[in-house]
Amino acid sequence: QVQLVESGGGLVQAGGSLRLSCAASGRYAMSWFRQAPGKEREFVAAISMSGGNTYYTEFVKGRFTISRDNAKNTVALQMNSLKPEDTAVYYCAAVKLASMRDPSVVDSWGQGTQVTVST
Repeated sequence: QVQLVESGGGLVQAGGSLRLSCAASGRYAMSWFRQAPGKEREFVAAISMSGGNTYYTEFVKGRFTISRDNAKNTVALQMNSLKPEDTAVYYCAAVKLASMRDPSVVDSWGQGTQVTVST
């Protein structure tokens, strides 16, 4: 089973930045998802195993950047120009790229990291 540990969340004012990190137990294609209170878990971004391909949902394009360090088996999510609607618990997941946007097929989740953006 894949082991995942997210970190880097916190409280930030609107317009600020945060960098999330995910440590994985191996090398996989990875996605970031988020879940706001009362809402379903949704796809945010994904990166291929090599790091050569990245994918974003429309509402974070131009603001968020996903990257990876394969030597350390870590994936990062740099979040800039944060908005209050970005407030959520953020999760990373090992995925197959064909289903990278679908949280229902993810086998294991980390504990998540809380991101709170204040006005």
